[in-house]
Amino acid sequence: MPLIDKSSYKTPFWLRSEHWETILPALIRRPPKPPYQRERITTTDGDFLDLDYVQRGHEKIVILSHGLEGHSGKAYITGMANKFLKNQWDVLAWNCRSCSGEMNCTPGLYHHGATEDLEEVVNHAIDMGYKTIVLIGFSLGGSLTLKYFGERGEQAPPQVAGGVTFSVPVQLGPCALKLSEPDNKVYLKRFLRKLKKKIKLKAEQFPDKFTLNGVDVIDNFYEFDGKISAPLYNFESADAFYNYASAGNYIEGIRRPVLLVNALNDPMLPEECYPYELAKNHEFFYLETPARGGHVGFWRPGQKENRAEKRAYEFVTDVIGID
Repeated sequence: MPLIDKSSYKTPFWLRSEHWETILPALIRRPPKPPYQRERITTTDGDFLDLDYVQRGHEKIVILSHGLEGHSGKAYITGMANKFLKNQWDVLAWNCRSCSGEMNCTPGLYHHGATEDLEEVVNHAIDMGYKTIVLIGFSLGGSLTLKYFGERGEQAPPQVAGGVTFSVPVQLGPCALKLSEPDNKVYLKRFLRKLKKKIKLKAEQFPDKFTLNGVDVIDNFYEFDGKISAPLYNFESADAFYNYASAGNYIEGIRRPVLLVNALNDPMLPEECYPYELAKNHEFFYLETPARGGHVGFWRPGQKENRAEKRAYEFVTDVIGID
């Protein structure tokens, strides 16, 4: 059980490329920006997180987590926010450390396994009085969401009813190799360019913490995570870091209804990111693998909503059971 056969997502004939399905929505789709109000909260370790809200007095709120080098203004976030706002939900779209337009003030940035920051956001929403919370995450944000539920299991706060995730790299080691394939170099170069820029800014903030020798010639994630991420977050190697941060290693512990939607043509996901066996025997983890959709794409040209927004709301109402 819960393997879901909902592969009715269709694309027009001219969008029959996993790369076009990934890139074009990011370039072309422009949902209206929600009327966010920003709040800055202080984290337990003395850093800050910038949270963007739309509050309309409801007792239920959806918390949206963006992908690698994303932010609350990305189309996939604003589109999802609009979907839930029009259905009488409040919305909180949070920005990972360094992703809100201002560099954070501790040495660490953010990564796929840093669920402590998502926990800070969830606890803040609880402190604000929200009775029902749903978590929705994309790519890295989906990793955080799955790992959050898996780590906490039955101990997750009772207000947190469930979650929905899209395009999640649930096993980071194989994903690092997948991104190094020739067809994926456009994504790899873009991610590394942005992350290297941030690491150089961090080196200016904390010159004793960072060694930049050779950073400019790093050309793959395995090397980047081995030389930068692993030592920064106190891991012995890239493999040790991946083992800790990979959401797939925590799925078994999930005890609230959570949906993972990974398109079969996602150019960034290897076969290890389709955990069919886990879903077959799991009471709470739902897996859906539509044939098409790309990576955080799921575009429906000419439609106000994309497939991800429609599907997330369906799961929240039909399975989690919240109207």
